[in-house]
Amino acid sequence: MSAFAESESVEPLEFGASLRTLRVQHGWSLRELSSRIRFHHGYIGRVEQGHKFPDRQFAELADRALDAHGALIGTWRGDADRREEAARTGRLLAASTRDSLRLISAAEQLIENGDLDRQVRRLAVAYLGSPPGPILVAAVELRGEALRRLQQHQYRPHELADLYLTIGRLQGILAYSALDLGDAESAMTHARAALACSERAGDAELGAWVRGTQSLIARFQGDYPQAEAHILSVSAFHGPGTGALRLLCGYAQCRSHFADSTATIRALDQAAEGREHLSTTDSMAGIFEFSQAKQLYYGGSSLIWLDGGTDAERAAREARAAIAIWEMEPPEARSLDDEALAHLYEATALLQLRDLDAAAAAIRPVLDLPAERQISWIGKRLSRFAAMLHSGGFASSPGAADLVDEIHAFAPAAGP
Repeated sequence: MSAFAESESVEPLEFGASLRTLRVQHGWSLRELSSRIRFHHGYIGRVEQGHKFPDRQFAELADRALDAHGALIGTWRGDADRREEAARTGRLLAASTRDSLRLISAAEQLIENGDLDRQVRRLAVAYLGSPPGPILVAAVELRGEALRRLQQHQYRPHELADLYLTIGRLQGILAYSALDLGDAESAMTHARAALACSERAGDAELGAWVRGTQSLIARFQGDYPQAEAHILSVSAFHGPGTGALRLLCGYAQCRSHFADSTATIRALDQAAEGREHLSTTDSMAGIFEFSQAKQLYYGGSSLIWLDGGTDAERAAREARAAIAIWEMEPPEARSLDDEALAHLYEATALLQLRDLDAAAAAIRPVLDLPAERQISWIGKRLSRFAAMLHSGGFASSPGAADLVDEIHAFAPAAGP
């Protein structure tokens, strides 16, 4: 069993959530609570989001200001005890992991080929609804086993291509994990290794997926010419599944950043037509599958970079449609990170359409995310949303100012 399957989730801290609930019940903004307890509103926001754990004095002042009658202090005390217990558990876990790794390296019995493939498939699906950190740990563990088998020639001749394919998929999972954790350079290194494995395995489907992922990483870095080059390097992909649709939508994202509305819409429309005539399925689900919801999400995320108007209206529609599909999906098919970003893309489009109230409502699920779900993409896209609030004629709105404060508390790098 993989480390991911065996690991238990860490219980989230309750103090920040309780503080926010009481503040909202009082109808106070972060700045209003700040004026009463003499802590900076940005710090209070980070406490609410779980980025900071305050000292007891903060808890006592907040408890008094919010008329909590000791409830906040009790919650703070419980969190403090859990933090100490988690630290002790972490030290024990690190020691036990080192011992387990020694045992693994000395073990004679290997995971069966079928079991290794099944674990990779489970991990690819689990990624959709899990924070990237635990997935990264599990993928490293599985890759270690696969590499050991490769290096020690512990495979039959006809299994070599499948082993390279398994390692390539694990490298793809590592690339996604690293990118969601904000390390684009490591993500690109993992992607290059995945591409080399796809070539050794002779698997065009994985190769096209990797090129799309390299384009995604380059877009994260703001290098749109290189992102487009990765897409165009796949000259004529006719493999199974949704790979061609993903490449078309990635191309649309690139062209939108060059303000090429015609090419952006053409690529999205071609992908929509291709979806209607899709006759084969992807070899692996999870992050290796380009679902209908994901395709609509790509549409929304492309169109928000154009000039607004009808493009913004379509962006809002496609983001909403993606969210609606994901909300109806079973947990194993629901891409929570992309769903959160779809809310942000809808909010951005609504802001382009000058509807501040609707934009604030659309972005609320993003700002309510727990800390472990705040992937790097969210911080990047919140930066643009906050900048639009500053420069889009909303500066005189108290609601816009409170929203900027909350965004800054949620993701400090996104603030002014």
